[in-house]
Amino acid sequence: MLPGRNLTRGGRWLLRWTVTEVDVLEQSHEFGRELRRRRLAAELSLEQLSKLVHYSKGQLSKVERGLKRPTPELARLCDTQLKAGGALADLVPNQAPAARDVPDPNQDGEVWLMRLGKNGSSSFQRMDRRQVIAAGASSFLAMGVDGIRLSAEAGGMSLVDASRALFVQFRQLGQAAGPGAVLPPLIAQTHSLEQLASRCGARARRELMVLASRYAEYTGWMAQESGNDEAALWWTDRAVALATAGEDRGLATYGLVRRALVSLFRGDVGQAIELAEAAQASDAPPRIRGLAAQKLAQSHAVAGDHTSCMRSLDQARELLAVDADDHESPVIGTSQLTDVVSMFTGWCLYELGRPRHAAETLSQETAKLPGHALRSRSRYGVRLALSHAAAGDIDHACALTRDLLGSVSLVHSATISADLRRLARVLGRHPRNAAVRSLSPDLSTVLTATAA
Repeated sequence: MLPGRNLTRGGRWLLRWTVTEVDVLEQSHEFGRELRRRRLAAELSLEQLSKLVHYSKGQLSKVERGLKRPTPELARLCDTQLKAGGALADLVPNQAPAARDVPDPNQDGEVWLMRLGKNGSSSFQRMDRRQVIAAGASSFLAMGVDGIRLSAEAGGMSLVDASRALFVQFRQLGQAAGPGAVLPPLIAQTHSLEQLASRCGARARRELMVLASRYAEYTGWMAQESGNDEAALWWTDRAVALATAGEDRGLATYGLVRRALVSLFRGDVGQAIELAEAAQASDAPPRIRGLAAQKLAQSHAVAGDHTSCMRSLDQARELLAVDADDHESPVIGTSQLTDVVSMFTGWCLYELGRPRHAAETLSQETAKLPGHALRSRSRYGVRLALSHAAAGDIDHACALTRDLLGSVSLVHSATISADLRRLARVLGRHPRNAAVRSLSPDLSTVLTATAA
């Protein structure tokens, strides 16, 4: 019988510990034994190792004895310092989340609406198309396109050109504001372009469908930033469907890259690797395959695979160097980074348990970010502060974090908040540090606000 206390429910006896919990316990003991063996082989005391990985001696002692569950982050740090070649990191893999059902983006009977509250709150709601029509919400979409120019005439601006320019403005707004300010108009514009495309000739239809797919893809990203993974996946799949209808194979493949990112942030590293590999192996344009290689590198880094990560980063750099996209259209992927591969190299180095090297790289790249790109500056700035904190530069990490709290509050990003929580946990290991005590109230306030 498994150890633990039994509980009764309805006359039946149930074991308190599940099989998963027992596996975790056994995993903790296995990691603890291997950590102690390798530490002693390296002739390091607990105190010496604790200083190298910036965890307390007491915490490491509990991990070695199997009393405290090791985190993947700690496993990678110890793996690096003890030169275990991945043996320690492999003992504490990231846990994949439970599978969740995702609605079919091609289901014409379903419409996603955003409900806006008086207090500024927002939420997604699925509705049957008949409900939308009954409520009169489809009146705009039922309008004809008479009087609307789909192509430029006499030096004027076409509908496609205007919508493309508007998309650029939405992306700039998304850099300086929270998802709630961007999602409603993005959703409306996506539906409008899709409906207009259905009433045009073949050429105009393709252009409008491709542009609608760009709107849908960005809507998916903003939905993910709002913390709604289900909506993010739905809009990403919708973007793929629209791109396919517009004969844009590149953007259709990019949907795999976006799904890989969602999987990665949800902790499903295996699925992220599978999706990124599929995108990289496709016949999509070099930029799309380069972004796929970059996402694959991130996934390998989280999995603790240094060799595969570095190989994927090299592939990403090669592919992005021969990028031949039509740059008259909005750039697919981030447009704020001058050297996307170098920035993500720093990101990966942190995940691989090399925080000091990560901080050096991230410091160089974040200095190049434009001042108006608050979302990007917050994202990579928090990751830089996290790297400094994990490397033991606590005072500097706190100073960086304090400078970022205002912009983090403005952009209200679920993905940035996830790293900010990781940073708070690292700083929490140094409760006696004056900078940590000073920062703690403001950091807690921002974390509470972004969680809400």
